Amino acid sequence: MLSPAQHVAIAAITLVGGAMNAIAGGGTLLTFPALIALGVPSLIANATSAVAFWPGTMASFIGYRAELAGIRPWIRSFLIPSALGGLVGGVLLTVTGQRRFDQIVPWLVLFATLLFVGQRPVMDALRRRVGYESPTASEAVLRAPPAAFLVFHFLVSVYGGYFGGGAGMLMLATFGLMGLTNIHQMNGLKNFCALTFNVVAIGAFAVKGLVDWQIALTMAIGSIIGGWAASGIAQRVPQQWVRGSVGVIGFGAGVWLLMSRR
Repeated sequence: MLSPAQHVAIAAITLVGGAMNAIAGGGTLLTFPALIALGVPSLIANATSAVAFWPGTMASFIGYRAELAGIRPWIRSFLIPSALGGLVGGVLLTVTGQRRFDQIVPWLVLFATLLFVGQRPVMDALRRRVGYESPTASEAVLRAPPAAFLVFHFLVSVYGGYFGGGAGMLMLATFGLMGLTNIHQMNGLKNFCALTFNVVAIGAFAVKGLVDWQIALTMAIGSIIGGWAASGIAQRVPQQWVRGSVGVIGFGAGVWLLMSRR
């Protein structure tokens, strides 16, 4: 159990994480290592962080809902693979032992950090891939998503339900390859999918007793305040500054977790 001072500390860190999510993403790369540093076991830290940021994702999704009117068939198509992937990922986490997760988690943090800092160049490289021609946006939204992309999205949802860091980048890259060009539609669809696989995974975490609800409530308040406070300046803050800062923190946390493994 955290002390009152520690609750204040994690609320402040989550406030910053919520603000970063509103500007460039990567909030989990702050809160997850912070919880471990405060003595929270990694399994509980992972599940609690997922719960804490869910309200902020919902708020962001509501903000983008008007942009999704033109791609409603896609929303229906992505619902089932998102839910099934979240269920598989959540259940996988619940059957992963604490010691095993401690061995895996440094690599997950480093992988998520690489995805985060490499989002733009990776997406550009995918779009320039030799022999691939992305459909136009108008062509893409008039047809159902290809089955191969839905299978890949299921795998991304499994990862998102299990850990989640960097899942947003993978989804955005997929949507770009499928032909979406409106970043607001892409973010709205990404948030919908994240809400779906996370709420299913959170259900599995809750059944298994992996969520510290007191900490989750403290963090949720911080993430909502941070996201709301940053929403007005999100477009004016250079994202490369935020990405650089989160990248340094993420790599540092990953190395620290590797060095501190028992």
